[in-house]
This record gives sequence, C-alpha cells and structure tokens, in this order.
Amino acid sequence: MNDPHDPHAGPAPALRRLLDLLASGAATEDYAEVLADARRRGAPAAALAEIDEATWLALRVHRTLRQHRRREAELTALFDTAGDLAASRDLDAVLQAIVRRARLLLGTDTAYLTLPDEEAGDTYMRVTDGSVSQLFQNLRLSLGDGLGGLVAQTARPYATPDYRADERFRHTGRIDAGVLDEGLVAIIGVPLLLGGRVIGVLFAADRSARAFSPDEVALLCSLAAHAAIALDTAKSLAETRAALEGLNSANALIRAHSTAVQRAEQAHDRLTDLVLRGAEVPDVAAEVAALLDGEIAVHDAEGNPLTGRPAPSEPLAEAVAASRAEGRAVRHGDSWVCVLLAGQEPLGSLVLRGRPGLDDADRRLFERAGVVTALLLLLRRSVAETENRVRGELLADLLTAPGRDPAGLVTRGRRLGVDLGRPHLVLVAEAACATDRGRLAAAAGRYLFGTRGISAEHGEAVVLLVPEEGSAAADTAGPAGPAGPAGPAASGAQQPRRSGRSGPTRTVPAQQSTAGHGTTARPGDAAQRAAQRAAEHLARLAGFPVTVGAGSPAAGPVALAAAHAEGLRCVRALRVLGRAGEGASAQALGFLGVLLGDGHDVDGFVTAALGPLLEYDARRGTELVRTLRAYFDNGSSLTRAKDELHVHVNTVVQRLDRVEALLGQDWNHPERSLELQLALRLQLLSGT
Repeated sequence: MNDPHDPHAGPAPALRRLLDLLASGAATEDYAEVLADARRRGAPAAALAEIDEATWLALRVHRTLRQHRRREAELTALFDTAGDLAASRDLDAVLQAIVRRARLLLGTDTAYLTLPDEEAGDTYMRVTDGSVSQLFQNLRLSLGDGLGGLVAQTARPYATPDYRADERFRHTGRIDAGVLDEGLVAIIGVPLLLGGRVIGVLFAADRSARAFSPDEVALLCSLAAHAAIALDTAKSLAETRAALEGLNSANALIRAHSTAVQRAEQAHDRLTDLVLRGAEVPDVAAEVAALLDGEIAVHDAEGNPLTGRPAPSEPLAEAVAASRAEGRAVRHGDSWVCVLLAGQEPLGSLVLRGRPGLDDADRRLFERAGVVTALLLLLRRSVAETENRVRGELLADLLTAPGRDPAGLVTRGRRLGVDLGRPHLVLVAEAACATDRGRLAAAAGRYLFGTRGISAEHGEAVVLLVPEEGSAAADTAGPAGPAGPAGPAASGAQQPRRSGRSGPTRTVPAQQSTAGHGTTARPGDAAQRAAQRAAEHLARLAGFPVTVGAGSPAAGPVALAAAHAEGLRCVRALRVLGRAGEGASAQALGFLGVLLGDGHDVDGFVTAALGPLLEYDARRGTELVRTLRAYFDNGSSLTRAKDELHVHVNTVVQRLDRVEALLGQDWNHPERSLELQLALRLQLLSGT
C-alpha cells in the first residue's frame, strides 16, 4: 500500500483525495489544496503535472454537479409552482409563492410582481417578498418609466448590476425615491407574456451590486411564464364563475317566470270558468281577493262601487287616469288600481288593498284579473243592452198608442220585469244636434246599466222610464241638489246683497235663495233630482250637453204617456229659457210648470213659492204674506206699504228681512218676484 507522505508514491493518493472531495461536495478551494500538498511533499514533476490535470478535471466535474443540483432545484421549484397552479384556486397565494421562490432560487434580497391597471393606464405592485419600504410597495410605474416600464413596453427581460447608475432606463423622481427607500441596487425584470401580450412584470433585486447570469434570467422567465398562466387561469376561472352565476341567475329567473306564468294561467282559467258559469262581479272579486290575499273593490266608469269598499272618487279618478296612461296597474298610496278597458273605452276600475308590496308576478296577475273583470262587465252590458232593446220596444209602443191595449202593455211589461202599474218617472232627454241621438241612446243604456230602468229612442229624443222611488242610478250616483225653479242655483257662498228696497242690507245663506227651500220640501223634488242627475251623467257619458225634462210620477200606460208629453214640454221650455244642458221637472219651473203641467197643480205651486211664509205665519201669528202682498201691490214702496198696513216703516223693513231669510236673497229679483206675485194672486183666488 502506498504511503500518502512518500514523495515517491506517485499521484494515486492525490487522485483518491480529489475523488473524496467530489463525493463530499467540498468547496472549490479544497481542490487547489491537493496540488499544493503534493508540491510540499516534493512529488516529481510528472506526478505534479498529472495531479494538476486531475484537479482541473475534478473542478469541472464539481461545477457540472453544482449546475445539475441547481437545475434540479429550479425544476423542483417549477414543478412545485405547477402543482400550486393545479391545486390552488387562490390567485394571491399562487403569485405569492412564485415571488418567494424567485427570491430563494436567485438568492436575492427581494422579489416583486407588477400588473397593469387598465383604467389608470399604468402598473402597480401586486405582490412583494422581502420588501420593507411602504413607499416602494405603493409605487406605480407608467409605461416606459424605469426598468419595469421598459420591460412592459418592449416585452423583453432587462437586468442591471446598479440601477441608479444605469442610463438605459428613464428615471423618475417617484421611482428613484422608492428604489432608494428600499435600498435596491441590482435589479432584474422579466415580462409575463400571454399570447405575445405583456400582462405583468416579475422582478428580483439585491441591495448590493450584482451581475445576473443568463441562467438566472432564464429561471426568472420560467417563473414569469408560470405567473402568466396563473393570472390567465384565474381570469378564466373568474369568467367561468361569472358565467355560472349568470346562468344560475337566469335559470332562477326562468323558473320564477315559469312559476308565475303557470300561476297566472291557473288564475286566468279559474276566473274565466267563473265568468262562463254565470258568476257576477262580487264572485269574481272574491276569487281575485283570495288569489292575491288582499281586499278587492270594483267600481264602474263613474267611480261608483259595484262591489267591495268604495274608494274616494277624486283620488280614484287620478289613479284610473294614470293606469290608463301607463297601460298597466299603478300604485296609489297603499292600494293598487287597474283600469278596466274594452278597447279604448273605460268600463270601470279594480282596486286592491292590503298588498302595498305587490311583486311583478302578482302585479301581472292583478292586471289579468282586470282583463277578466272587464270582460265580465262588457258581457253584462251587452246582455243589458239586448234586454233594453226589447224593453225599448215596449216603451216605444207605450208612447205611440197607450190606449190601444193598456192591459196587454202591462202584461208585456211584467214579462220583461217592468211593472207599469207601479209609479214611474218619465225622463225626456234631447241633444242639441239630432245626429247625436244615437250616441245619446247608447249613453242612456250605460246610464241605466244595473238598474230597473229602460230607455228607447222616440221622435227626436231619448226617453227613460225609471221607478219613482229613485232616479236611474239612485243607488250608485247619490243625491243631487235641485237647481231652483226659474234660474240657476245659488253658489253656496254667503254674499251681501241689497234687496232693492229701502232698509238695511242683510247677508243670507245662499242655500235658501231658491223658492221652496224652506222647511217644506217641494212636491216634485224626486222628479227634479232625477232630471238633474240624468242631465249631468248623460252629458258625461255622451260627451256633449244633454237637456232633460221630467214628467210627474205616473202609473199605467195612459198616465205614463201623458207624463212623457209633460216631460217633452219641459225640455222645450228649458231650451226657450236658455237653459239647454240642464234638467228640470214641471214643478221646478215655477209658474211655467203650472202652465206646462197636465195637472195644473195651483195649490202645489202656491205652497212651493210661499210655503215657508205660510208656515211661519201659521206658527207665530205673524203677517209676512200680507206684508209681502202689500209691498208688491204698492210698487215695492215701503212708505205706501206701511200706510196700507198701518204700521211703522221699520216694522215693514223687519218683516221683509224675515221674508228674505225664509225665501232667500233673490226673492226681489224680477223673475222671482214675478213668481211670488203670481203665487200671491193665486192664493187669493183659491182662498188658501
């Protein structure tokens, strides 16, 4: 065995030592020590040359092994990064791992990643590792500025051993301040490429001068490629999630819509079935209330309730107008209102209470219920119009030849649900233009819809026959105030007026300004109210002024025909008096009514004109009627009236003030005074 200290032993011991160093992974300096030791031992020149060559070969092997180990570490890091990409869905965690591995593999003090901000048009720090400067971590780089800006602009890697001294880059105060605050000197940056487009920059940096090798540049480029894949995968996943969320939302919306459509179809079938089985409006309203879990009311076109709790007329009219303008149900306060239309013609409205938060599906269901309700109202009206045409033939025969077969007419009426033996009011309605008679007849049919009245065209007018106990729509239209005997009704305000005689001025409530408006009701009030109401409603339904005259209540064909003649005379009198478009009865026309009425009811006229004075005199023993007669007989002179009455002039003034309080402040107007004087004369003649 050779002694390693024997100078004549040859190079073998040195070669074994070099192999031991390679096996143990010794440092490069240890290999040079083998040759130096052989020289100290005095090895021959040939042996030293062989040992020197072996040392050089050993160093090459050592360098190759070190490169393989480093490459193995790099590949391991890349495989780990790929595994992170495959296993993790957290983009921040993947990017943080890539930046950390770049720092460890390159052995730098720090590493970081910047991404572009599309809205701002620059780049920002997305991830950092090893950074200690807040200023540096918040840096933003414009395209072309600094090393990173140049990498992003050219899509090529750049490295510098000393950034602050490198003139290849565009230095800015903000970037240089951040680099100085972090203490960086050597920097390398590589682009994150996706389809040839730069989507970010990966950096590694040292706080001391350093030259980066091509292998380090290649390694950083590989990590940058993984980072680009991570960003693209995250973007794809985000887009996939958004698409899935959109699909889920669309699916949920489709399911909800399908459910709503199915529910609406079922509701429509139920409501249609009700209509086909002959249900009435209250039945449909109850079904709609059950479907929507609320309270339903149905109103006609005039705002009158057909079923359910009535709504205030003015707010309801506004809501109906809004619903008609928008073409769908509208919210009005805590209620919902849907107009009921037949084409463009409003038939009424549907009101839903108790459901202020109505969703779209229930809103469409409510609107569909409105369509069905409108269909029911249209069907009812069509049936009523058909029945009214048949009844109208009866009315035409009654007015044409009432005495030909009275009993037959009464029998025909009973078969049609009209009892001609009961007292009825006959209303004669005329339009200003004869060509409008057809529209007026249609309006009369709608006006009488749902009542026991009948109508027919006769001559130049439309005749309405309604029971005496109320007007054609007494149950829905409500009472209407009378308009006064021979002039328009007072406005309802209190206004001072001088009466035209000497004496004090007195303010009198205007509602007492019409004769007969005292404590005693006028005998023809029902006919007067019916005429006024019919004129008002027919005008609204027809769209033009309508003049209505009412005959006295009558029973039996002959009497009804006479009442028709009286109503016709009232219509003509209204036109002569310039009161076209109004409604009145014969008795409401004052002394003209005495002349026009078939009964010539003198007592009724006297009572209507002087009733309050007669009652006051009878109750208190005064002489108001005598004083009024003396005042008129003496040419409205207070002085001559007091001489005839043998009283002081102040007494006459006080009595006339009482007359004004009882009859109204227009008692001394020419038209009214003529009526009062005629009543005073007729009272003397009749002895009442």
